[in-house]
Amino acid sequence: MTVSQLNNSIVPPGPDTSHDITVTEQDFYRLGDWFKTYGDIFLVPQVTRKGSMLVINHPDAIKQVLVTNSKNYAKGVGFELVKMLLGNGIIVSDGATWWRQRRMIQPAFNKKVIAELTQQMKDINLRLLEKWRVLAQQQAIIDITEETNALALEIILRALFSTDFDAICEKCGENPFAILTDDSARDLKLVVKYRALTKLVGELVEQRRARAEKPLDWLSIFLDARDKESGEPMTDMEMIDEVMTMIVAGSETSATTMNWTWYRLSQHPDVEQKVHDVVDQASYDRIPGIEHLDELAYIRQVVEEVLRLYPPVWLFTRKTLEDDTIAGYRVAAGTDIAISPYYIHRHAAFWENPDAFDPERFAPEQEKKRNKYAYIPFSAGPRRCIGDFFAIVEAQIHFGLMTRHFTLEHIADKPVELQPGVNLRTKHPIHMRIKPRTIADS
Repeated sequence: MTVSQLNNSIVPPGPDTSHDITVTEQDFYRLGDWFKTYGDIFLVPQVTRKGSMLVINHPDAIKQVLVTNSKNYAKGVGFELVKMLLGNGIIVSDGATWWRQRRMIQPAFNKKVIAELTQQMKDINLRLLEKWRVLAQQQAIIDITEETNALALEIILRALFSTDFDAICEKCGENPFAILTDDSARDLKLVVKYRALTKLVGELVEQRRARAEKPLDWLSIFLDARDKESGEPMTDMEMIDEVMTMIVAGSETSATTMNWTWYRLSQHPDVEQKVHDVVDQASYDRIPGIEHLDELAYIRQVVEEVLRLYPPVWLFTRKTLEDDTIAGYRVAAGTDIAISPYYIHRHAAFWENPDAFDPERFAPEQEKKRNKYAYIPFSAGPRRCIGDFFAIVEAQIHFGLMTRHFTLEHIADKPVELQPGVNLRTKHPIHMRIKPRTIADS
């Protein structure tokens, strides 16, 4: 099916009643019902916003909006609370500001820098390994949601601050950024608490500027960055907003993905066994590094399949700057556009048995057959997530180490349900019994 085959009328179909689509559980399921009723492109009259929202769920239309004509589409509605939380970092900013900031922070995410930062990932995971060894000997029940939240948060904080993270914790008597993992609510109370932490970041920026030598981490790279046109560095406020953005975006998406991955492994013994075979046969002695990622290709497939089923950002929006035509429909300037990775990832026309968990979908020979824009867990085009490679490496190192030593058995104390908010989380924490794998220690 091509996008041109979708246009059967001048105006897209859609519900008669007006509704403002937001990142709520009700709208998550409402979109699923509407896709079944109206197809891959439909129009929803809005209540408080001007005009209607065009919802698209076809790779050709997605490619047009995110890639081929991306300059015609700015950030859309629904970022109000996110902007209050993160400031004007690259997730929220647009136009010339976004482009300037993106170019300035891009060097922090090149593969050479990430290769250096993997040592921090390894150290953090090795400390977790020792903690889990004790728990596994007791076959204790752990909250894997809490464990992955804490892990991902520390990884991102050390990527940003390296050893200065220890100084921050010592000064505060605890990790002040743990409010992100301790409080699952994403409301105004959290906004106030989180934005108060900008003072700590601002103080660290001042200290770093005064240093003759700086550690290799993202904050140092941000400080050294210069605009290609003006030669100017970031202002302190720009720096702080980018740091605050990275902490939230980098930790929450990775934690969610690792949480779902552990759960899925516990539900699919065949996949878990193949992961065990891969890690047991791999060449690293203690813990994988970036040089071992090719040996852990199957783990990457597992993570990619988890990202297909549970894309952390399940809904994002754009706004048309000038008139355009999508799938034969004329789209006026100022039209709100909504795209849901969750639903395009489960589209039966582009995925066989779409609700099944099958990492083989991401074997190289299978990927070649797939429409590239039917899989967008990190978005696509110029605004594709800048940290996508970092996130995959982080997961491969974690599972490459931990699955050598442990197996986690799901404790079905509460139903595993989706909680669609800003991110696609589990509604309840997932509890698992941790058991040692004797083969790893033989």
